[in-house]
Amino acid sequence: MKLGFVGIALGVGFALTGCYYASTPDPVLSARDSGYLAELPSYKVDRGYERYEVDDPTGERPGTIIVDTKSKFLYFVLPGKKAIRYGVATGMEAYGWTGTAYVKVKKEWPTWLPPSDMVERWPYLKPVVDMGGLPGGPQNPLGARALYLFDANGKDTLYRIHGTNEPEKIGQGVSSGCIRMLNIDAIDLYNRAPVGTKVIVE
Repeated sequence: MKLGFVGIALGVGFALTGCYYASTPDPVLSARDSGYLAELPSYKVDRGYERYEVDDPTGERPGTIIVDTKSKFLYFVLPGKKAIRYGVATGMEAYGWTGTAYVKVKKEWPTWLPPSDMVERWPYLKPVVDMGGLPGGPQNPLGARALYLFDANGKDTLYRIHGTNEPEKIGQGVSSGCIRMLNIDAIDLYNRAPVGTKVIVE
């Protein structure tokens, strides 16, 4: 399954005939969501990375999540050969991850505890670990929602699909391997994808 070219074509395909795009409504927000999101600076991403319903380019079963790391798109496959396409930020080249995993845990406004390999690379994060992690909220890099990815044997991959407090990075390769989404998109995906959802990262 080669998504790179297709993803790029869709990303610039607003003027092309035959491309299906449909805006999708924002998810309903809780009072906490609204309050926290109001504390974050607003940022308008490039139109090509906004959330749309599109023709499914993946061929995967409905309910599957596919991350195209080259084009920086995440797809949630719908019935009827459609998909919700989200713009994402993915791992820097040195820290990129590909593979198949499953959503085992879902959290709203999760606590962030940097993994040991990240602390080794960036020792300035050690105080965050010493305090037991950074509580969920507007300043937390995991954002509004997080989907925790585990392998087929039930082992935590330590990779997440999550929101971000750096929306300007969407469309870039900037993370340590996790998949970052706009917070409103992370909430939307969280509402669609149950525990057990298959995730393919390419």
